[in-house]
Amino acid sequence: MPRDETGCITILMADDDADDRMLTAEAMKESRLGNSFRFVEDGQELMEYLTRTGDYANADAPRPGLILLDLNMPRKDGRQALREIKGNPELRRIPVVILTTSKAEEDVLRSYDLGANSFISKPVTFDGLVEIVRTVGHYWFSIVELPSEKGVASHV
Repeated sequence: MPRDETGCITILMADDDADDRMLTAEAMKESRLGNSFRFVEDGQELMEYLTRTGDYANADAPRPGLILLDLNMPRKDGRQALREIKGNPELRRIPVVILTTSKAEEDVLRSYDLGANSFISKPVTFDGLVEIVRTVGHYWFSIVELPSEKGVASHV
């Protein structure tokens, strides 16, 4: 599992809504996850971060151990970004959790067809978001076996 310079696993959130990013950051603090948390504002910026191109060509951009991905964003939406991530041999093993306001069955099916690891509808309350963040963190960083950067399975 990739770790940043402090030894933390980076969670990268792609969401165009500033309020959702702020609330999720607060939920991370509230849930006491010991992870580095970074944000990008759309699918285009997400892909630049992951491929270290554009504004991220020379930036500090640690490889994420988990991506939280909104579906409906400008420039490049989450569906397009998910297709690119799962189609790229260098990126496809990064777990991608769809975290969106959509509850449409079509979005759920399409997300899984494109390779999403989980699909979660955003809760309407802050307490609900804290519980989701806590559960997602526990699941992905305490329970699941994930490949290391070298492709060897590791339990975090």
